[in-house]
Amino acid sequence: MADTAPLVSYKGFDKDWKCRGFQFAVGNEYTHKGDVKACESGFHACEYPLDVFGYYPPSTSIFAQVEQSGDLSKQSDDSKVASRQIRIVAQLSIAGLIKAAVDYTFSKALPVEPESPASATGTRGAASATGTRGAASATGDYSAASATGTRGAASATGYQGAASATGEKSVAMASGYEGTAMAAEGCAIFLVYRDADYNIVHARASKVGQNGIEPGKFYKLTPTGEFQEVTNG
Repeated sequence: MADTAPLVSYKGFDKDWKCRGFQFAVGNEYTHKGDVKACESGFHACEYPLDVFGYYPPSTSIFAQVEQSGDLSKQSDDSKVASRQIRIVAQLSIAGLIKAAVDYTFSKALPVEPESPASATGTRGAASATGTRGAASATGDYSAASATGTRGAASATGYQGAASATGEKSVAMASGYEGTAMAAEGCAIFLVYRDADYNIVHARASKVGQNGIEPGKFYKLTPTGEFQEVTNG
């Protein structure tokens, strides 16, 4: 089907702004030649921001808000949409993507008490805490937790969960299997390494700027308990 108004959606890429080998760039618009069919052909993105985690993990990917137009094709499994045209509007951080998900959800539901803690328990769920001393917890598999307020705490406990802390004096903790954590300058991360039976083998914490931990980068623990930066491939 064809729509006249652009569809605002969200897309994931690898660290080089590529998706399935196609090179993208912020600010550019692209047109697909040929059939447009969800999961088969055309440019793909997701209406619901967190659905992108099903295709690109939060710790090794970059994300953007996009606009889709022309012929559109949707699927029923999630909010993925294929389009003939796509424009890459702006890069989004994990926190920005989570905020977009919160806004998307709030637009379709009644708002929760603004001073309550944030918690997400479903697969590919996301929790965001933006206020001072806010706490965000994401317990589902492939989930993301973000704390952007002063002295905030972000916790991701599910399989391949990702936690990020960018607010002043905040902490990011990833305690699930293959969990990853990222923090800004002046913040700290806490990670565990679990074996195949999910037993905790190692646990380690560090402030950013110590033990090789750099701001804005995701880390995990190795089988020997060392910090390792998470990169594509």
